[in-house]
Amino acid sequence: MTIQTTDTIRSITAQSVPAHQAEILTGGGNLAHITLGGQIYTLRITRAGKLILTK
Repeated sequence: MTIQTTDTIRSITAQSVPAHQAEILTGGGNLAHITLGGQIYTLRITRAGKLILTK
C-alpha cells in the first residue's frame, strides 16, 4: 500500500500541468485573447487581481 502526502500530490500535479503567468499572457496589460476550437475567449485581470475568462 502506498501512502501519498498532500505535498507529494501537489508536486506530481505541478509537474504534469503547464503553468503560465497571467501578466505574461496579457503582455503586462489586463486583457488577452485566447482561442480554442475557432472561438475567441477574453482573459481579464480585474483590479482586485482576480481572473475572468469570457467567451
